[in-house]
Amino acid sequence: MVQSGLEKLRRIIEENDTIAGRAFDLGIQALIFVSLLAFSIETLPELPAGLRPWLRRTEVVTVTLFTAEYVTRLIVARNKFGFMFSFFGVVDLLAILPFYLALGFDLRSMRALRLLRVFRVLKLVRYSQAMQRIHHALLIAWEELVLYMFMTFILLYLAAVGIYYCERDAQPEAFASVFHSLWWAVVTLTTVGYGDVYPVTVGGRMFTFALLLIGLGVVAVPAGLVASALSKARELESEPQPERQTQTEPTNSDH
Repeated sequence: MVQSGLEKLRRIIEENDTIAGRAFDLGIQALIFVSLLAFSIETLPELPAGLRPWLRRTEVVTVTLFTAEYVTRLIVARNKFGFMFSFFGVVDLLAILPFYLALGFDLRSMRALRLLRVFRVLKLVRYSQAMQRIHHALLIAWEELVLYMFMTFILLYLAAVGIYYCERDAQPEAFASVFHSLWWAVVTLTTVGYGDVYPVTVGGRMFTFALLLIGLGVVAVPAGLVASALSKARELESEPQPERQTQTEPTNSDH
């Protein structure tokens, strides 16, 4: 009887193929939007004093319901430790943790905890198939993205060193060290070009020209990786379930 009740509850919470499941999903999504709206209203510089108690009550109600959701998901989870340390488990915990950590403290002195409330927006990922597809795509392209980040970091460092030696004598304040030059390297390689720091020497300008050409590739590479991974993720979604399991399960070799 208890097991049957847990299965029904698990289906309502984890699936949306029933009226109760869809109602639960819509209720949580509405709660997320209300919570984010209240959080944003709190940041208004001239907030009426009479509105603060209502915002506080809204926070208490939303956190209570989020806590009930988290505890319920933990109860119905087949692998409880797996849920606790999963992406959605961590997001659900971060959505309620600041409230409990701040009890008895002045939130004005705990801005870091207050900022953690913005993690509630990540709860919406659970209810968006497109966002889940992006998450799947990032997992597919994870190794390539890590390699790209590593190579980009090396390129940024080399760019900072190069412009430092080209411009340190002409602009000692802007390019005082390699660390000071890293800001210019980031702005140039990402082709943002704020214009607050720029080379004035011939060598520095030639170096910048070459770096700008490389920067086009720096911006394009991750977009190509993610686009390819999204295409692969969509193909996997469209495949029949048994076929997908056959492809994803490792084959055991006979010994």
